Amino acid sequence: MNATDETHHHHMHGMAPPPASSAASPGMTMHHRMMHMTFFWGTNAEILFRNWPGDRSGMYALALILIFVLAFIVEWLSHSRLIKEDSSAAAAGLIRTLMHTVRVGLAYLVMLAVMSFNVGVFLVAIGGHCLGFFFFGSRFFKNSGAASAYVKL
Repeated sequence: MNATDETHHHHMHGMAPPPASSAASPGMTMHHRMMHMTFFWGTNAEILFRNWPGDRSGMYALALILIFVLAFIVEWLSHSRLIKEDSSAAAAGLIRTLMHTVRVGLAYLVMLAVMSFNVGVFLVAIGGHCLGFFFFGSRFFKNSGAASAYVKL
């Protein structure tokens, strides 16, 4: 053992060596899929759940629609006013807390889907947020006097 090995083992304090990989074990038949760590384009992806949508184009399209709708709903929840003016402070606080919790949970699901590094998922997530903001966050569809004060292009 050379000095480097002794120093390395000195700091390990009895830790067991890492387990052998499944590729090195001939008796194991499990398939390990390599997770993408860079953007890629294709229908063979794993989004949110193991083996979903897999290599089926129809399921991939369904996954893209789901991600778009989730991003759209996040924007709706971010800009909606569902609490009535005459609500009690306690009820309004509970409703706001519930809406915030659902919005953040859905936003995290969208973020996790984008972490699949699939370009299609990334584009539909951005599109869902974009269209949701256009409908609910921009002043385009609001009919108020303040909106008419803006210069029309």
